[in-house]
Amino acid sequence: MAEQITPELFGHLVELASLELTADEAEYLRGELNNQLEAIDELAAIPIPEDTPLARHGVGYPTDLRPPTREDQAQSSGLSDEILALSPETEGRYVAVPEIPHEDLE
Repeated sequence: MAEQITPELFGHLVELASLELTADEAEYLRGELNNQLEAIDELAAIPIPEDTPLARHGVGYPTDLRPPTREDQAQSSGLSDEILALSPETEGRYVAVPEIPHEDLE
């Protein structure tokens, strides 16, 4: 099977992602991506009858066998003060984080 990700296409993807890779890293990653695409193609080639019902984890789970859903309930861990004490900077009862510099992409 021919490689789906050519060196030229991979180079373009690396540029779009602004990655800095050595030649060895690039070749390794390109090979791994091609291996993953080959595995996907092999899975897609498995014939599955059209009338096969969808199932989670390959096992049917009818609604009459499912346990009833429960209402989510928020519960305090009681560790808020300890967690906030570990933070280098807080504002009120929140952890303060530094501003992230932004760059406009061209």
